[in-house]
Amino acid sequence: MRVIRFEQFGEPADVLKVCESEEPVARAGEVLVRMLASPVNPSDLLNIRGGYSTRPALPAVPGFEGVGIVEASGGGLRGSILKGKRVVVLNRQTGNWADKVAVSSQFVIPVSGKLTVDQASTFFVNPATAYVLVKQVLKIPAGDWLIQTAAASAVGRMIIRLGQLEGFKTLNVVRRQEQAAELKSLGAQHVIVFNAAHDDERILIDQIRKLTGKQTLRYAIDPVGGKTASALVKVLGERSRLIVFGSLDDAPLNFFSRDLIRTGASIEGFWLARHMERLSLPAKIRLVSKLTGLIRQGVLSTEISARYPLDQIAEAVGEAERQGTSGKVLLTMPAADGSTPHD
Repeated sequence: MRVIRFEQFGEPADVLKVCESEEPVARAGEVLVRMLASPVNPSDLLNIRGGYSTRPALPAVPGFEGVGIVEASGGGLRGSILKGKRVVVLNRQTGNWADKVAVSSQFVIPVSGKLTVDQASTFFVNPATAYVLVKQVLKIPAGDWLIQTAAASAVGRMIIRLGQLEGFKTLNVVRRQEQAAELKSLGAQHVIVFNAAHDDERILIDQIRKLTGKQTLRYAIDPVGGKTASALVKVLGERSRLIVFGSLDDAPLNFFSRDLIRTGASIEGFWLARHMERLSLPAKIRLVSKLTGLIRQGVLSTEISARYPLDQIAEAVGEAERQGTSGKVLLTMPAADGSTPHD
């Protein structure tokens, strides 16, 4: 079978290779999944570059999420129940960019047949992040403000739609003017253009204050870091919360401690995998059901911009990183009959 590997950290297009490999065998507590599709997420690319504090052992296979069919079980009740089922695969170790993968049965979740392959393959990382952040972590009430950076991302678009559904207002920060126009066409009322590479931090601070006026800014989320997140710290209101869940900018945050002392604001880190580990099985089932419904409604649906077979991995990661790409890039794998299913 085919598998995508990297033997050193670096630029994805340079270090990723298509390799032939023996089919894995599901050990006790594992299932063997024939993959159908897996997205190219920013988290995958950061992992390939070695950007996380915990790096995978090399050689490594990327791919944190995807969808496939359980072909075999290494034993256990859960594995036997899952056999033949279409499942979401949340893989934190060996990676999903392969024709088949053996993974703990605890990290696969049956997914509704009412979802397309495209939507099932992108079922978890972005939709769950968006929903959990605003509904379970921050619990933003209707009428309040949420400011978010990287608002043109898949998560950002989902949060805009959640705001429209739930009644909270979003203040959206993007890097380029064309992104602002696009978000406004989707219904975003408040968009600020700020590029940390050449804009002074004061520009973002002044624009935020101009839009919010005397209203208290209590909720903020940021996957960027650096100058962008630092600016958010300086506009937080009384007892407000900033959740950081990414580091697209390698620069550290820069602010005075009194910026937090003055308002009693807090900064918290969020990692979806850790959040999921803390949830009980009934809570996970309820979350999956809620996400399925919101995806079908279009609130948490993912736009797919392109699909590539594993053999075109260099083209796939190049497209995923191309400036202006709107939508998710998928890697597709053949089904048991040799077809490549997608919707």
